[in-house]
Amino acid sequence: MTRDTQVNSASQYDVVVVGAGPAGLSAALMLGRARRSVLVIDEGRPRNAPAAHLHGFLSRDGVPPGDLLQAGRREVESYGGTVQAGQAVSAVRDGDGFAIELDTGRTVRARRLLATAGVVDELPDVPGLAPRWGRDVVHCPYCHGWEIRDQPIGVLATGPLGVQQALLFRQWTDRLTLLLHTAPRPTHEEAEQLAARRITVVDGKVTGLEVAEDRLTGVRLASGRQIPLRALAVAPQPHPRADFLTGLGLGPTAHPSGLGTSIAADATGLTTVPGVWVAGNLADPNANVLASAASGSTAAGAINSDLIAEDTRHAVRAHRDPFSPAMEARVCEQVLGDRRHGL
Repeated sequence: MTRDTQVNSASQYDVVVVGAGPAGLSAALMLGRARRSVLVIDEGRPRNAPAAHLHGFLSRDGVPPGDLLQAGRREVESYGGTVQAGQAVSAVRDGDGFAIELDTGRTVRARRLLATAGVVDELPDVPGLAPRWGRDVVHCPYCHGWEIRDQPIGVLATGPLGVQQALLFRQWTDRLTLLLHTAPRPTHEEAEQLAARRITVVDGKVTGLEVAEDRLTGVRLASGRQIPLRALAVAPQPHPRADFLTGLGLGPTAHPSGLGTSIAADATGLTTVPGVWVAGNLADPNANVLASAASGSTAAGAINSDLIAEDTRHAVRAHRDPFSPAMEARVCEQVLGDRRHGL
């Protein structure tokens, strides 16, 4: 059975997962193993696609990001889950569940909705920076620090957290330069910290990158001065892919860390809208691949428990009145579920 055939023959799912990154696939895997019918909507734009390898993921360190996602899709499908290419356009309440409209024109329905669509990183407006993103222009030292260790690294400050970012990257090299760019000058206390850690501070706006033989060699200031570098750390602004949730009254708010915005949720990913969960970078813009996968697993456990509670409430009502319309509907639903699982 092809993916499209399977989607057409079953527009009602226990769970629809919007987003096929580590969080979404991890959740779908758990839900499939829990014998839930799951549809994963794959937009095909993972956040870490520009990176050649992912790091810090136990047993998968150094794996290309695409390879991890391909393996995840195969595992989800091996438990009966469906992965469909597309983008969620909107989501609205539909009776006891939700109706999710896709950009293909198809509408699918779910008893529960898990949003894991992630974020889009808005990079600083410096010419030549975007093409090198994920290569020698980086953000997370835990993802790239080892690969650029002991080299001259620059930190492009675009806000008040530039000093903290410089102090963090200092762990990987003693040849570090804080480029003030558009950020305010360090306070007296910050300047003392930078001096104590032997971090060079350079004033002036960065107007471009210097590249030779497809390698970063430095940055160029508005004054014409060039600063030799082998890597440049930046702080992108993450923007949640959450427009499809506005019909449910959900939108981004400031993340407690102060870095970016997110969809507010509890520890399991449950939002303020009953039946809607979030996981991955949509819940925490700072989560790495491993943390995102873990949050998807956590949300899946909570969703399955919520569905079990609902199934039990229906079963008790039907048990009390075996001839009720609700009983007939639940029997039909059970028969369809058994067929989906080949029983």
